[in-house]
Amino acid sequence: MRIYVTHRTEYRFSEPQARLVQLLRMTPGNHSGQSVVAWSIDVDRDVRLKPARDGYGNDITMLYMDGPVADIALSVSGEVLTEDRAGMVGGTPEPLPPLAFLQSTPATAPDAAIRAFVAELALPTDMLTRAHLLAEAVHDRLVLDEPRLDGDHRAAAAMATGKADAQGASHLLIAAARCAGFPARYVAGHLYRPYEPDSHEAHGWSELYVDGYGWIGFDAHEGRCPTECYVRVAVGLDHREAAPVSGARIGGGDEVLTVHVHVGPDPVPES
Repeated sequence: MRIYVTHRTEYRFSEPQARLVQLLRMTPGNHSGQSVVAWSIDVDRDVRLKPARDGYGNDITMLYMDGPVADIALSVSGEVLTEDRAGMVGGTPEPLPPLAFLQSTPATAPDAAIRAFVAELALPTDMLTRAHLLAEAVHDRLVLDEPRLDGDHRAAAAMATGKADAQGASHLLIAAARCAGFPARYVAGHLYRPYEPDSHEAHGWSELYVDGYGWIGFDAHEGRCPTECYVRVAVGLDHREAAPVSGARIGGGDEVLTVHVHVGPDPVPES
């Protein structure tokens, strides 16, 4: 499938900032099932952009800007060819061994309820079947919620409330997977929904490492493995470590963040 993506992020500050440093995880990579045809990063200010690769193998861009800065807008756009590989991930840069993805973070730490949930499933010993049944059980456990920028996205919160958006569902599956013996990680990317053509949003899912097969993607929110409708961008131990934008600013006041996303088989319509 040919998928076009436009992701525009706008910041407005209540007080001018002296300096901005941003880490952008917004550039997808080439791997089995995904080929980037074209990709660009545009900023509406004079900035310095430095491409690099982080410790997880993600393509990143460092953004540096001196102030005074009252507002800034950055837009990434591109075209990606994808194919359905039943969630199988191959050809990705892997600087870390799978065992590194057994460590928990505050967002993915399993509590007693998550451990009990996994134990009660009585999962089979066959690891591939075990992974699929675990992902299905997490999906069935949750009432699906719309994406939320605020709120509690921790795995423990999703288990306690039985309700989660894609970020919370992914954190819960990661926590449960690690309890079940799987290295697991968060994937940040984009999802085109043909059945909801007006739905445009960034998305998140999980990958579990299964011995004998490698990394396999599971979308606990949608209840399936990633298909040709997914564009994989970045990975990390949790959403915070794979988020599209993170960084620091020097200056006081508050900031207002606005995000606009277009994902689909056609370029973003001209405004």
